[in-house]
Amino acid sequence: MKYTLNCNGRLLSLDKPQVMGIMNVTPDSFYADSRQQSAHAIAHRTEEILSQGGSIIDIGACSTRPGSEPVGEQDELQRLREALSIVRHEAPQAIVSVDTFRPAIARMAVEEYGADIINDVAGTTEMQRMVSRLGVPYIYMSNKATMREVLLDCAETVDRLRSWGQKDIVLDPGFGFGKTLTQNYEVLNELERMQMTGLPVLVGVSRKSMIYRLLDTSPQEALNGTTVLHALALMKGASILRVHDVREAVECVEIVAATESQHTVKRDDETRART
Repeated sequence: MKYTLNCNGRLLSLDKPQVMGIMNVTPDSFYADSRQQSAHAIAHRTEEILSQGGSIIDIGACSTRPGSEPVGEQDELQRLREALSIVRHEAPQAIVSVDTFRPAIARMAVEEYGADIINDVAGTTEMQRMVSRLGVPYIYMSNKATMREVLLDCAETVDRLRSWGQKDIVLDPGFGFGKTLTQNYEVLNELERMQMTGLPVLVGVSRKSMIYRLLDTSPQEALNGTTVLHALALMKGASILRVHDVREAVECVEIVAATESQHTVKRDDETRART
């Protein structure tokens, strides 16, 4: 998709799909290997995401997995301040997204640490008004169960955000949220329908239960399934992959891009042959 995000004056092109590396600074993320809490671990994860080809670091300090008990706002605030300080020191030019559903946290992250993107799984009007005032790109996640409902929900939300002056919007169909196992795959199967919104789509399926429940395994054993779903999502128009395993996702983007490039070349050759 031809789309550019304005990240505090720096333009991030989505002409080619981008990889967002997950950094969880919380002790209770569903995937244990993704938890970074010490200063050393946060610095290492920062370097890892960027060196492996990730273009966005997504920092979350409050688990939003279904069924989890959110930590208090002050705990989330403290964790994020510590993490953002380290990330900004280690990689001052990195594009940083903050995964939060609390407006005050979003404001702190943008105003104090220059966070570039807000990634929101709750979608309250309070958060949306706040992000519109802050003027940073906003990722809206829908927790609706079917693609029809997701599209209607996104259309209504985008209209509201536009009325408040929000410019850059990314849509997330919300895999794992408000959907049964079957519904997750039905939404993925129809993912190309989200292209009618004219907005970039973020896909977050990395090591989620829709993979390991289907295969009767665990998050630790879900990398192969994750890569399969990433390839399908890219072929259906995904612009951003939110992932735990950055190198593998970057390689997936490169391979899918190469196959699509060959398809374009073949189509152009056939067109010239007919003319």
